[in-house]
Amino acid sequence: MGMRVDIVTLFPEMCQQVLDSSIIGRAAKKGYIETHCHQIRDYTLNKQKQTDDYPYGGGCGMVLYAQPIADCLRAVQKEVQEQGRPAPHIVFLTAGGQRYTEEHARRLAQYDNLTLVCGHYEGIDERVIDAFADEEISIGDYILTGGELASLVVADSVLRLKPGVLAEQKGYEEESYWDGLLEYPQYTRPEVWEGRAVPPVLLEGNHQKIDAWRGQQSRERTRLRRPELYEQWCETHPLTEIPKWKRGENVRLVKTAEQMEAAAKLFAEGRRSICAGGWVQEALDALTPEMFLPQLQQEKQEGWVCYLHYTKDVPDATVSVHHKTGQVEHLFVTESARGRGIGQKMLDFARKKLPEHEHPVLTVLNTNTRALALYRRMGWQVVGAKEKFDPAKDPLVVRPSQVLEMRYQG
Repeated sequence: MGMRVDIVTLFPEMCQQVLDSSIIGRAAKKGYIETHCHQIRDYTLNKQKQTDDYPYGGGCGMVLYAQPIADCLRAVQKEVQEQGRPAPHIVFLTAGGQRYTEEHARRLAQYDNLTLVCGHYEGIDERVIDAFADEEISIGDYILTGGELASLVVADSVLRLKPGVLAEQKGYEEESYWDGLLEYPQYTRPEVWEGRAVPPVLLEGNHQKIDAWRGQQSRERTRLRRPELYEQWCETHPLTEIPKWKRGENVRLVKTAEQMEAAAKLFAEGRRSICAGGWVQEALDALTPEMFLPQLQQEKQEGWVCYLHYTKDVPDATVSVHHKTGQVEHLFVTESARGRGIGQKMLDFARKKLPEHEHPVLTVLNTNTRALALYRRMGWQVVGAKEKFDPAKDPLVVRPSQVLEMRYQG
């Protein structure tokens, strides 16, 4: 049996007509899903089939009775039970419910059957919500004349995720919001319409370039139109879990001489950035790629593994790990690449590269407050202090600082 969705409403014909149409309707006819709409009025106990009354305490509008909704829900529960299904998950569509997102849709799609209750008029008697609701949902911060449109939104967004409804899984995995980003722009024939041409990259047949372009468009569109979504996406997606075509970026193990030189360049830039204001200019000028290249080569022989992060084939971040000791070092993101969550992703990437160490360690300068704040947010805690830099003892130092040791606590 496919997933079953029931809608409890004052307007079942309206809802069923939509559910019987297009993709959802075709899937139901093929037996992949079931949809049923139930008339609340059929369960009233008065001759007038009245379903509402004035609210206690006064106020405008009318409130739906608890009794007919409760009896309708009991009838649905009985019908579902007779099919041999588990009890339905009951959702009330209300203005005061939790705001609906794609994450909700994916979660609700895990249920075998779902019952959606549509409010109307001023609302529903709270007692029936308390008695039957597994949760309340609102599809947005605005008011509708009834819950029917909201229930159809939820039903459509959930049912389209079920096997057999869409032609292929990719049909929804590349849609907006699936992994927290808005979808990239789409184009079809003709190639030029009213002087507007399809982007040339889509006509070249190079799927690697097309994927990179789509990923860049998806990220940029989200950043500009929904900055709160973009920020959340950057914070919650470990780098290794983001499809390459979505991010247009990747992490590569440093193996070649060219990659080692790129890492040394980033390392030098990072050290200068961290030490700026703490060391004299002469000392900062001495922090060159040529100085750090031999160090990185030596560290490689000692068991350190270095990784470079690339965006559009340009290295913009680095991190190193030591599998034997469980250490993480040399985490740095270039100035131009900051603000995209790369530092957090690289630290998460590095920690996951050390599965044999439950509590890996890293070091950070106590004056690097930005890094300290990030590490603490990600579950790292200061466990000790190491080397000190004292202006009274070192003429190259102009501001006292100290290296702190941090350990991952989860």
